Amino acid sequence: MLPPDDFDPPVGVAEVLEPGLRRIVAPNPSPMTYRGTNTYLLGTTALAVVDPGPAHDAHLDAILGALGPGQTVSHIVVTHAHLDHAPLAGPLAAATGAPVLAFGAATAGRSAVMQALASGGLADGGEGIDAQFQPDIHLADGDIVAGPDWSLDVVHTPGHLGNHICLGWGTACLTADHVMGWASSLVSPPDGDLTDFMASCEKLAARDWRVFYPGHGAPILDPAARLTWLIKHRREREAAILAALDAGPATAEQIASAVYTDTPSALLPAATRNVLAHLIDLLGKSAVRPLDQLGADTRFTRT
Repeated sequence: MLPPDDFDPPVGVAEVLEPGLRRIVAPNPSPMTYRGTNTYLLGTTALAVVDPGPAHDAHLDAILGALGPGQTVSHIVVTHAHLDHAPLAGPLAAATGAPVLAFGAATAGRSAVMQALASGGLADGGEGIDAQFQPDIHLADGDIVAGPDWSLDVVHTPGHLGNHICLGWGTACLTADHVMGWASSLVSPPDGDLTDFMASCEKLAARDWRVFYPGHGAPILDPAARLTWLIKHRREREAAILAALDAGPATAEQIASAVYTDTPSALLPAATRNVLAHLIDLLGKSAVRPLDQLGADTRFTRT
C-alpha cells in the first residue's frame, strides 16, 4: 500500500490530535519510518511521553519545548525497543526525572522459535535493535498506567518485536508499529514472529476501537477495516508464497524476488525477511518443510 500523499506534518512541532493528545514527528524519515517516528504527548499536567524516538538532540529539544506552564513529564512509555522508538528514553528520563516503562528489554517476549534462530546465529531483522534498552518499570498485558487526567491499558502485541505493546486510551489505541496506515508492518525474524503477529492482530480486532494512532504515519480512522485488510494481506501473501513453492524448492530470497515484483530493490532485503517469517509460520502449520538447517538461506519445499 502506497503512503497517502497528504500526510506531511511539520517535523518537531507538537500538533494537537484531539484534546489531551499531541504528536511530534521526529526528524528521521526513511523508507522504513516514512515521515519519521511519531512521539505522543498524553495529558494536560503530568504528561506521558509515548515513544520518545531516536537518539536525536533536536527531537529531545522539541519534546521538552512542548511542555507548557505547569506541565511535567511523569511517565515515559516505550512500545518496543527498535532504534527509531526507544533510544531517546534515557536522555528524556535524565532531563525530566520520569521513569521509563516498557514490556521489557530488547529480547523480552521473544518466542521460543525465534530464540532458537537467534541462538543459531540468525542476525537481527534489519530495523535496528536498541540492545542496551532496559526499562525502569516492566509492564505486562492488562496493566494500567495512569496520570491525573489520562489512563492507558497495556496490550501486549508481539509479532513486529517480542516486547511490542499497544496502548489503549479509552476507545483510541496507540498501535506503534503493529498497525500503521501507510504500510504493513515489517515482521523480520528473529526479532519478528508472524505467528505471534497474526495472533496479536486478532487480539486487537476483538475490541471496538474508534481510532488508531500509529508509530508512523497518519491516524487510522477505521481501525476495524485496517485490521481486516492487514489480516487479509498476510493471508494473500501466504498463498503467493505457497504458489511460488509449487515450482520447486526455494529460499526466502528467491521467493521474495518472485512475489514482490513491484518492490524497489532497496526494500527487497526487508521483503525477504517478511517471506522468511511466513515460511517459519508455515513450518509451524506443517505446510512446508526445510531442506537445510533453519536459517536465512534455508531452502523450503511444500509438504
